[in-house]
Amino acid sequence: QVHLAESGGGLVQAGGSLRLSCAASGRTFSSYAMGWFRQAPGKEREFVAHIDWSGENTYYADSVKGRFTTSRDNAKNTVYLQMDSLKPEDTAVYYCGARWLMSTSPPVIIGSYKYWGQGTQVTVSS
Repeated sequence: QVHLAESGGGLVQAGGSLRLSCAASGRTFSSYAMGWFRQAPGKEREFVAHIDWSGENTYYADSVKGRFTTSRDNAKNTVYLQMDSLKPEDTAVYYCGARWLMSTSPPVIIGSYKYWGQGTQVTVSS
C-alpha cells in the first residue's frame, strides 16, 4: 500500500512558478514510477508528466514541455513538479499517481496507476 499526498499548490500570476511535491508513505517508493495529472473544472483528468523509478527518464505532455520539470528523491520518498512560465490554462487540480515500475502501459494511461493522492489546486491568474 502506498499513500500519496500532494502539496505546494496555490494562486500565482501568469508567468510565475510553483513547485508541487508528492510525498509517499512506505518503504517501496523506488519500486514505483510516478506520474502527474491534472483536472480542470468540467474536463477529464489529463496527463502532465511521468518519471521512472530511477529518476533518469522523464516524459511530458506537449502542453507543458519546456515549462514543467519533474524529478524525484527516493531517499525522501518524494516526487516534484516544477512549474515555470505558468499560464491561465494550467489552472487545475494536480494529482500524483504511482504505478508499478514494470508497467508496460504508456504513462499517459490513467488506469495504469494504482495509487493516487488527493490533489492540490493550482490557480493561475491572467
